[in-house]
Amino acid sequence: MELMGKSREELQALCKALGEPGYRAAQIYHALYAERKFSLAEMSNLPAGLREKLAQEAKITLPDVKRRYLSTDGSVRYLFGLRESGDEAADGKKKPAASVESVFMPSEGRQTICISSQAGCAVDCQFCLTAQLGLIRNLSAGEIVGQVLVPLTEMAVKAETLGGPGLAARTNVVLMGQGEPLLNFDNVMVAMRILLDQRGVGLSPKYVAISTSGIVPGIEKLGKEEVRPKLAISLNASNDEQRDALMPINRKYPLKMLLEACKAYPLRKWEYLMFEYVMLGGVNDTKRDALRVVKLLAPLTRVKVNLIPWNPGELPYRESSAADIEEFQRILIERGVPTYVRYSRGRDVMAACGQLALQDAGESALKILG
Repeated sequence: MELMGKSREELQALCKALGEPGYRAAQIYHALYAERKFSLAEMSNLPAGLREKLAQEAKITLPDVKRRYLSTDGSVRYLFGLRESGDEAADGKKKPAASVESVFMPSEGRQTICISSQAGCAVDCQFCLTAQLGLIRNLSAGEIVGQVLVPLTEMAVKAETLGGPGLAARTNVVLMGQGEPLLNFDNVMVAMRILLDQRGVGLSPKYVAISTSGIVPGIEKLGKEEVRPKLAISLNASNDEQRDALMPINRKYPLKMLLEACKAYPLRKWEYLMFEYVMLGGVNDTKRDALRVVKLLAPLTRVKVNLIPWNPGELPYRESSAADIEEFQRILIERGVPTYVRYSRGRDVMAACGQLALQDAGESALKILG
């Protein structure tokens, strides 16, 4: 059995099968996720006999770091190798080996980790390089959690080695890497419960977000979850015709249906619904687009908009000018829509939003530890 990604309940079932008391499951859970002990030999809170039993029945697998790409802005793009797996396959067949990417972005006062939920993506957004990969497979809960634990552990070791004060306590996690999280709903939510559990990884739901292209049934399911991250919607267009061309998923879940689901979404007292809008020069960045976005969002309460300048890739688009982005933002703000411009990190190593397509970054690749 693979332990990485297992819930407390699953670990309790394993301990029962091994003839061990239930409290041993809580010890394994704490050692794995809170203490980040990734080998059974390191779990000194367990008796030697149990560790020997577990060694015969279980394993702990982290994503393999194939390469690290270090950006001039301090961001690190991780290229992970995922092993062949049979544990999570519903049909009993092994899932194929695959590669996937995550990005670690340090900033003053916080650190952000952008992780993937699928290897590749099936949604086919026309401005995103990941779409060119197609869908390879869903990631397991353990593969999702592992993308957070690897950089957190490495960066803590690096800080300790350099004799510094360590990284900021506040960690943000965003599911905005490869894949559509709501098309891998069950595995994503298992991972979220572990990441948000204060007895597990211990992140705050205020600093963890899922980004969706607009999978309406998934949005409805997410709103019913007791433990859940924040929700971000990739809007990227101001009308259905435009969105159909940029995001084919809109043909299945058009704007009216999507915005009705957003209106019904149960926001918590501290929560805003975030809309992301990739700015494409000459495509969706005009004053008329801005006014249409205001009209689209008018029925909703507590919304924010992130304008994201398009990140270059081998696709037939161009960046919006700084003046057009500023004018777009001004129109939204003046009409009561809080709007921010979010410049992506790691563009020089293909780590920015929409660039994760397993591409080599040449001489920028290096190991940051050891």
